[in-house]
Amino acid sequence: MWAQLMKMRTRPEKLQDLPSMFDELQAAEQPGSGLVRSVAMQDQQDPNQIYVLVMFESEEQARAREQDPRRKALLESVQAQMSEVFEGPPEFVDLTVIRDVAQ
Repeated sequence: MWAQLMKMRTRPEKLQDLPSMFDELQAAEQPGSGLVRSVAMQDQQDPNQIYVLVMFESEEQARAREQDPRRKALLESVQAQMSEVFEGPPEFVDLTVIRDVAQ
């Protein structure tokens, strides 16, 4: 399994736009993309700091998903919204999952 952690900073006046933006991102998902899980989190000490953890069956599937023209077309409107909601581009950390336990 492979994961990517994204760190983003919201504009304070746009914090309320996050739920609808994440809904649009979810709607853009294509069947068979390899996406296993997506978790959006807010820093308790700094509510404008947002982290998103996405987990995939493999890095290859994740990279293919990035290039999927169907997904790209659906994301155009969301990307415009993201540029208004976030203060800058996200920071990315690529991770190899060594253990995933669900209770």
